[in-house]
Amino acid sequence: MFLDFYNLREQPFGVTPDPRYLYLSATHREALASLYYGIEAGRGFMALIAKPGMGKTTLLFQLLERLGASARTIFLFQTQCDLREFFRYLLADLGIDARALDLVEMHEQLNQVLIREARANRRLVLVIDEAQNLDNTVLESVRLLSDFETPSAKLMQIVLAGQPQLAEKLARPDLAQLRQRVSILARLEPLSAEEIDGYIDHRLQVAGHQGGALFKPEARALIAARSEGIPRNINNLCFNALSIGYALKKKTIDRSVIQEVVADLELDPLRPEGPAGSDPAPDPDPEPEPEPKAKPVRAASGGWVLRAAAIALLIALAGVIAMTLSFRKQLSALDDAPAKAGEAAPAAPSAVASSQTITVVVGPNDTLEQISQRNLGRFDSALVEEILKLNPGFRDPNRIVVGQRIRLPRGSRPDPANRGNQASSEAGATLRSFP
Repeated sequence: MFLDFYNLREQPFGVTPDPRYLYLSATHREALASLYYGIEAGRGFMALIAKPGMGKTTLLFQLLERLGASARTIFLFQTQCDLREFFRYLLADLGIDARALDLVEMHEQLNQVLIREARANRRLVLVIDEAQNLDNTVLESVRLLSDFETPSAKLMQIVLAGQPQLAEKLARPDLAQLRQRVSILARLEPLSAEEIDGYIDHRLQVAGHQGGALFKPEARALIAARSEGIPRNINNLCFNALSIGYALKKKTIDRSVIQEVVADLELDPLRPEGPAGSDPAPDPDPEPEPEPKAKPVRAASGGWVLRAAAIALLIALAGVIAMTLSFRKQLSALDDAPAKAGEAAPAAPSAVASSQTITVVVGPNDTLEQISQRNLGRFDSALVEEILKLNPGFRDPNRIVVGQRIRLPRGSRPDPANRGNQASSEAGATLRSFP
């Protein structure tokens, strides 16, 4: 342990709600004073609202400690229960075995306890922690507990403590009667940067630390940025910082140690990877690292994995696009300027003439013989050979596709008397030579 190394009597950043370690920030001091005043004034119902980790349970223990022998106190934290279980927990804290009692008998037992305490001139204070977990039926029964009263005073003071969900419940229309009875509503807010310094120093002092500052200013600044002012987060960061500092034999905690703690506590690398290309949240602290270390790279490892996956996906897409373009080129015209990808084929065959050739676009159900007869008025073996020379990439005249461009030689049409069956027989012989 690091206690001897840092000359500490006990653990300064523990997880138990020890009232000695309660640091009274502005909102903590105001909430404690309000609740104490409400109980002393017999207001009946009070509420304390705070986010998780703000130290509300520690503050409640401090409140009960201040009341001391002037009140009999009950502290309930088992709030995920039904109505019968709730009253069993309540009476058990008063020393009454209620396992065999029904709800009416439980109410009678509680009434007798309240009367005895009132005769002894002592208040009975019921504190319910994590009250946001109570069902509405249980909360309504808690409201009815305030009916135990004399003409001049309430026999029971009730403090409801919980997370912001408790405020949402109290604001619901069906719990309007309970909300009306809450005369004091206290809140706890995150610590400021100055309060975080005071919080760290206070806990170290209670734990027995003496001498100079154990945490350097730049380390405290990073703790303030990462903890969001929540005491539980501050405790986790400081405890791990002292553990790593002890392992590294550092008498003071600097920024590099806090950076290593942040990397160790980072959950993003342990979570399932999100969509490819998403980057982790940037570091809110823009200051450069004074000493680059290998270990903090772990916090950014998730980003490198996602970037690598994105690059691999882009490479694969590029390959598919290249294969598609190659296939389209094989089916496109063999002109020097091929048709653009996605260009619609003409509805009817067309020909574009130049000085020496005619470029023809193949239409539906066209054959080379039909194109030749339509544009040149002939089709024979000599013409096929000439077409092959004009279209170097054209291999098989038996296979042409719609939208393909074919160059034809420009020339005069032969005499119709010389065409006849000879052209057809020669064309047939030529085509059969290409299996």
